[in-house]
Amino acid sequence: MFKRLLLGVALLVGFASAFAQVEINKADQATLEGIRGVGPKLSKAILDERKKAGEFKDWSDLESRVKGVGDKSAVRLSNAGLTVNGQARPGAAAAKADKPSKGGKEMKNDVPNKEEVKKQ
Repeated sequence: MFKRLLLGVALLVGFASAFAQVEINKADQATLEGIRGVGPKLSKAILDERKKAGEFKDWSDLESRVKGVGDKSAVRLSNAGLTVNGQARPGAAAAKADKPSKGGKEMKNDVPNKEEVKKQ
């Protein structure tokens, strides 16, 4: 019984940390690298730029100052939990939702109906 309770608590903590927001102006290198899409090279570039010119004001400031962070990568990083001054990138979640499903066709639950299967 105790093992199950301990496992449940461990899973809960794991899920909570997986969805935690990371503030780019406060994070250290290890924390930045915990964000999907941020490796050692990008985390170093972020920290170097933050040290050189100060905190990032907003997402456009980040995109203009850090080489390798453009529009598309900023959306991905925001969706992965990165924030700038506590803000997710405007339009990040919407950009993900607007992306068409596999094959460029709109499908409910990404499951093709019988007619679509016959056409393939």
